[in-house]
Amino acid sequence: MKRVLFVVLLSGCAAAPSDRGGSVEVPVSQQSAVGAARVRSTAHTELGTLYLQNGQFNIALDEANTAIAADPGYALAHKLHAMVLMFLRDDAGARASFEKASSLARDDPEINNDYGWFLCSTGHEAEGLARLKRAALHPLFRTPTRAWFNAGLCAQRVKDDAAAEEYFRRAVAADATNAPALLRYAEALYRRGAYAQARGVVSDRHAVREPDAESLWLAVRVERKLGDRNAEATAVSRLRRKFSDSPQYRDYLQGKVE
Repeated sequence: MKRVLFVVLLSGCAAAPSDRGGSVEVPVSQQSAVGAARVRSTAHTELGTLYLQNGQFNIALDEANTAIAADPGYALAHKLHAMVLMFLRDDAGARASFEKASSLARDDPEINNDYGWFLCSTGHEAEGLARLKRAALHPLFRTPTRAWFNAGLCAQRVKDDAAAEEYFRRAVAADATNAPALLRYAEALYRRGAYAQARGVVSDRHAVREPDAESLWLAVRVERKLGDRNAEATAVSRLRRKFSDSPQYRDYLQGKVE
């Protein structure tokens, strides 16, 4: 009996040492499900997440509701509910469910990341950025690169190019294989006129994932700015060979090289 009680208390108050000598709460997604209700809720939440990722929103919503009914205190079930409503364009309902999830696990980085992006995408960029930064800085968040990347996109929405560049830089620092972050960081450097640095980041982007039309078009423009006609011609050749029907190649043919 004492062993069971200890496990339940450990699950409900899971914590890990922090660098500052205190403790931080282990994210809900990293905690083991304890008790029949939580196990059922977790199973329906995970199944609903798969349906959400597959675009089957109504089934995902049913799974979220079932998960909440099984365990109303499971924060990730409410987060799933919020995510589904977000995709269904029910912003008021999504925000209410995100608030519920946050109240149950206030510093959970997964919740702060998703809630933060929702806020950014619905015109509440300041609130969204605050949550995204909290998520990114959580010492136990396994993928801070996601939150920094979302913060960069959010900063771009309010035309804060300097902040966006810094957030994309942090996303790359957190995960040097994050191809979308590498591309956005390179674009930010290009806009600032840091062409040599942008060239290096484009090269890093092409090293981690096959070039696409966007990255090759950026390479063309970077090399044009640097005056390297041979490198520019190489990038143009790759763009023409692989993406001849792309808007980027049409822009090149029309002389729209910035």
